[in-house]
Amino acid sequence: MSRITMQDVAVMSVQYVQYTFPYYLDSMEKCGLTKVDMWGGAPHYCRLDYASSLEAGRRAAQLRREIEDRGMQVVIYTPETLGYPFSYSSPDFALRARTIDYMKSAMEDALAFGTDRVFLNTGCHPRDLDREEGWKRTAESYRVLCDRAEQLGIKLVLEQLQPYESNLVLDLADIRRMLSEVGSPALCCCVDLVAMEVAGDTLEDFCQALGDRLEWVHYSDSHHLILGDGDFGREKLEGYVRTLERHGYANCLDLEFNDSIYWEDPHTSICRSAEYLRGFLPAQ
Repeated sequence: MSRITMQDVAVMSVQYVQYTFPYYLDSMEKCGLTKVDMWGGAPHYCRLDYASSLEAGRRAAQLRREIEDRGMQVVIYTPETLGYPFSYSSPDFALRARTIDYMKSAMEDALAFGTDRVFLNTGCHPRDLDREEGWKRTAESYRVLCDRAEQLGIKLVLEQLQPYESNLVLDLADIRRMLSEVGSPALCCCVDLVAMEVAGDTLEDFCQALGDRLEWVHYSDSHHLILGDGDFGREKLEGYVRTLERHGYANCLDLEFNDSIYWEDPHTSICRSAEYLRGFLPAQ
């Protein structure tokens, strides 16, 4: 059985969207955490801000040095794609092509940051259009991306979303269908525990169905609140960890607290969550 420790806790930097990237690193250091989920969005790092791959690569290399100089490492790259101006499913070919090009660049960014993982989700297909047509276009977009990912040795980590966020991949059945239809070893799964609970799935279901295709976990309390602020409670939150350990999960618990109520003081929210985890995770 594998063992998950505080050394396996990552933090998505989107929590610090209203602060500079050095502030995020300072906060991580004070919290005793070393695993960086590098969110690809302004004001930290946005690929759209750079006119060329060379310019973007220089900036990524600079940020990587700042991270590694503190004894930290990037464990996944999460380019911002959930909203405008990106879509894998749109009937607008130009919009899909722009999204695919952006995500191909994200794979280069990931390697520049020192990780082989790139996070993605489906976004939302226009709800007044046929879902199945949107699904087919999304799968085709993913096939194109997976071809490139296989060439680069990248893992594309697909997350399920909640119904208010998307009408495409929402549960374990959808994840399994998309993995099957895309048919690439480069595509794997991130289970978002909040979306999982909303869909009525269990973590045991995901572990049994996906095995080593379960690559990542977005870990938070209910409603993406910080640990202890939601309704899950310690028994459930610790139970998730024990389930992962029983199934040999050897990657990170990625703290994703996607709520603007924490933007004003992200440091306190992460510190409180780290202390909560220290209640049942060993130091190393």
